[in-house]
Order: sequence, then structure tokens, then C-alpha cells
Amino acid sequence: MGFLKEFKEFAVKGNMIDIAIGVIIGSAFKKVIDVIVKDIFLPPLSYLTSGVNWIDKKIVLSEQVIENDNIIKQEIAIGYGKLFATLIDFLIIGLTVFIVVKAINSIKRKAQDVKNTEIPTPKNIELLSKMTELLEKQIEITEQNSNNDNN
Repeated sequence: MGFLKEFKEFAVKGNMIDIAIGVIIGSAFKKVIDVIVKDIFLPPLSYLTSGVNWIDKKIVLSEQVIENDNIIKQEIAIGYGKLFATLIDFLIIGLTVFIVVKAINSIKRKAQDVKNTEIPTPKNIELLSKMTELLEKQIEITEQNSNNDNN
């Protein structure tokens, strides 16, 4: 019975919901990144490289031998093109994720700045800011009182 209760607490109160939300947001974020990479970054790159298909690039070590429509010897080649294309994709995706996260963090910083009225500040940040101001005033009053007592 303890196992079921523990699982219920895990599923309802804890990590499972957080994980599910993370997976859902992650898959939506992946779609956004895919569109940015495939439709925004790759077309100009393809234009700059004159439409070269890097995936097909290879260094042939030994040619394929065909006799009477039968393959006698398979081609032996080093396919560096897939690696190059994958590295380019990785760099573009990494750059795109960096730019998107940087933009989100910029918006988040503006939202957390209580003095910035451009974006509404979350209530918990406002409350912490007010508590900090009150504590600073209390310290100031305490210091004034201790200075007056010493005189």
C-alpha cells in the first residue's frame, strides 16, 4: 500500500508533472528551432555554397567494379560529407538555440526588474523587492537609533 501512495505523491505532486511539461515545451521548442534553422538560416547558406549537397561528398579509395550487371567489388570511400553537413547543422542549431534563449532571458530580466514598467513584474518579484526595501529602511532606522544612543 505504501508503494501506491508514494507513486501517487510522485505523479500528482512532484516530478512527473514537471517532466511532462518539460517534454511538451521541449517538443514545441524543437519545432520552432527546426523552422528557424531550415527556413531562415539554411537557405542563405545553400545560396552561398551554390547549392552544393555536402552529404554526397566523399573520398573514393577504391572504385566499384561492375561486370555483366553484377557488382564484383564494392566501392570503398570515406564519406566526409555527412559529417560536415551534421557539424554545420549542429552549429546552426546551437547558434539558433543560443539566440532564442538569449532573447527569452532578456525579456525575463526586464520582467524581474521592478523599476521597469515596460513589462509587468511577477508578483513574487514585486513582493521580494518590497521586502528588501523594508529591510533596508529597518537597517537604516536601527543604525540611526544606535548612533543617537551613542551620542
